[in-house]
Amino acid sequence: MPIVALLVALVVLVVVIIGAVTGSTPQPDACESQVNGPPVAGVPATYLAIYRRAAADYGIPWEILAAVGSIESDHGRSTAPGIHSGENQAGAGGPMQFLSATWAGYGVDGNHDGKTNRYDPADAIPAAANYLRHNGAPPKMRAALFAYNHSNAYVENVLNRAHKYKTTLSTGSTPVNTSPPAECAEAAAISAPNATIAKIIAFAMAQRGKPYVFGATGPNAWDCSSLVQAAYAAAGLTIPRTTFAQWPFGVRIPKNAAHPGDLVFFNSGPGTSTTRPGHVGLVIGNGQMIAARCSTCHPAIGVETYQRPDWIGATRPILRLTARPSRNQPSPGMTANPENPRHRLDGSRELQ
Repeated sequence: MPIVALLVALVVLVVVIIGAVTGSTPQPDACESQVNGPPVAGVPATYLAIYRRAAADYGIPWEILAAVGSIESDHGRSTAPGIHSGENQAGAGGPMQFLSATWAGYGVDGNHDGKTNRYDPADAIPAAANYLRHNGAPPKMRAALFAYNHSNAYVENVLNRAHKYKTTLSTGSTPVNTSPPAECAEAAAISAPNATIAKIIAFAMAQRGKPYVFGATGPNAWDCSSLVQAAYAAAGLTIPRTTFAQWPFGVRIPKNAAHPGDLVFFNSGPGTSTTRPGHVGLVIGNGQMIAARCSTCHPAIGVETYQRPDWIGATRPILRLTARPSRNQPSPGMTANPENPRHRLDGSRELQ
């Protein structure tokens, strides 16, 4: 029996070591760090965590979401009609008070249970962030809040409450600015070039917080290459399973030309080199990527910069997947030629 236990321990240790080295030395997650913060008077801990998570995912300051939740339902504690079931006289329902038609367009499956439930704060709060962002927040916050509720008094009420939350006292004497970091809002506010890439990025971002397991293919855990493969599959596109096969598959692009949806590769992990990268991430924009990093990373799947010393290069699988078959089509992994534009299926022309 002790021998069996020892063997199990050794297997676990090997898996941990493999997972730890695959992602090299990761940078702190730009958005994850602000999910766990100090308590805020008057805001239930469960709701506060969801507000902060939605802020990380959508770039809307958590204090704005908390202010809306405070007004609409007292953070779910109100017993008014429509909060927990049914609708109020205006036809709104749930802790963030969505009309059914608005919910149909902007509802979010925030807890990834396969349902979009406007009465579930795990869905309703990120849906509110989604709707505010659609209407111009955070740069056009007043306009977005007015779209949420067509009342100037409502807008002022939200902003005033948000200001109080933002400058809340964590120790009773020291004001703390609890807004999401700027890089988090920038990453969340990325405008995908098209709906296909938006689906790819949305899927990958939804996996944040799940564990890294070497060789895992989801849905509860991923490694770096299975995450990006699944993200592309969510948009109906097929790319190879492993990093070693993904590197030669896409059309190689210059480092300074990486766009959302591109893949970035690193000389990291066992058996890798500058010509055989072993780690991959998905570009979301502004120098950031979403990646399954390593089994000992926190979080294991998160947002970080891809401009690292071990960064080898970038590829654009979309060009390979949407190009017309041609005798002149470059072989997989061929370096792009900026002077040779390629026709796309939609009839437009795009540089390789």
